[in-house]
Amino acid sequence: QLQASGGGLVQAGGSLRLSCAASGRTFRSYGWFRQAPGKEREFVAARFDSARNYYTDSVKGRFTISRDNAKNTLNLEMNSLKVEDTAVYYCAAGNPIFSYVSRKEGYNNWGQGTLVTVSS
Repeated sequence: QLQASGGGLVQAGGSLRLSCAASGRTFRSYGWFRQAPGKEREFVAARFDSARNYYTDSVKGRFTISRDNAKNTLNLEMNSLKVEDTAVYYCAAGNPIFSYVSRKEGYNNWGQGTLVTVSS
């Protein structure tokens, strides 16, 4: 099971930290996806094989994904937030092959989502 938290309302340029508490088995990849109103769910970041981090281009340099193995939590530090970052953010876990790390089809465990709203 995955339980996401940390969303909220923040002004543009601000920061938020999302957390995802995981229970049960461990997986090869843990990721964050987001879905804005009227849009498809899209990849944000992933930590693959406990060592490699991947980001979508629009968040590179602003977001940092990390995983605390001891606490079994996945975190997403979001800085310099923009209005276009507004979305429901979902954490996910799975065992995708490398080419599916950034695809939602590669994950079969999803958290409930947490809303991030960035105001101008």
